[in-house]
Amino acid sequence: MYAVRLHAFGPAENLVYEKAEDPAPGPGQVRIAVAAAGVHLLDTVLREGESGPYPAPVGLPTVPGREVAGTVESVGEGVDGEWLGKRVVAHIGMAPGGYAELTVTEADRLHEIPEGLDATGAVAMIGTGRTALGVLGFTPLGPASVVVVTAAAGGIGTLLVQYAKSAGATVIALAGGPAKVARATDNGADLALDYTRPDWPREARAYLDAKGLRATVLYDSVGGTTARAAVDLLGPGGQHVVYGWSGEGLGAGGPLTFTAEELAERSITSGSALGPEMIERGGGLRALETRALAEAAAGRLRPAVQRFPLAEAAAAHRALETRGTMGKVILEP
Repeated sequence: MYAVRLHAFGPAENLVYEKAEDPAPGPGQVRIAVAAAGVHLLDTVLREGESGPYPAPVGLPTVPGREVAGTVESVGEGVDGEWLGKRVVAHIGMAPGGYAELTVTEADRLHEIPEGLDATGAVAMIGTGRTALGVLGFTPLGPASVVVVTAAAGGIGTLLVQYAKSAGATVIALAGGPAKVARATDNGADLALDYTRPDWPREARAYLDAKGLRATVLYDSVGGTTARAAVDLLGPGGQHVVYGWSGEGLGAGGPLTFTAEELAERSITSGSALGPEMIERGGGLRALETRALAEAAAGRLRPAVQRFPLAEAAAAHRALETRGTMGKVILEP
């Protein structure tokens, strides 16, 4: 098979597309002929040699990638043969291996891809979709909600905008650049603004003032000055929900935080929607994955994807790191 391997930590150029040995499924495992592999911002952090949420940096050489969809082509000992030939998707967890034509994973991680959903959509929902639904579990939304979404043209941001609109909320979408603003508008945002322009906070406040509204929820995955300005749109009782901080660089800096005194003065709450509490609220990771796939198959959530050939994984990493992507980044063998 061909795979993308990392032999030395460092820049995107260190990702090498090369011939590799076909993996064999062990007991309890299956081998998948990969049709789509997800690329996550965390992959770029691990590529640099940082450990991110893991206890230690990954060992080298390695094939990155933790989200795959494709067809089961062989099974290991103890695995039901009925999996053979099925279209499946899996988040393969701590063990990488997704950037390849073939990969192995535990059979108990598999989901059969629902009818009406393709491999790229399934990959987008198995990781990005489950996170979006987990984040949404912190904030009941309805017609009285006024929602601000940063990085609104990203994989998670796209789904947050769609879900909030389906709940009847008013949505202000913040995205970087005209093309991303247009994408957020297409997803149903009531107001989409380019957060790279210095006057966007004034436009957002003018929009809310004209309607006599204040924001009730801010979904923030950017941090930095963008998040600070967006928090100012929240009214009393508003929620600042953090699920990333790409504006500071994942693994560096950190999310926008407040002291208890600042929160009391603003009469808002601020907290992370990541980690064990998100999983618990969602009924567990598998429940979130199942629900995410079902929402996409039913057309209630429409994942945005940007495709790259597997051989161009380095280009995909560079585009993701420079915020040059829209939606979930997918590699296709």
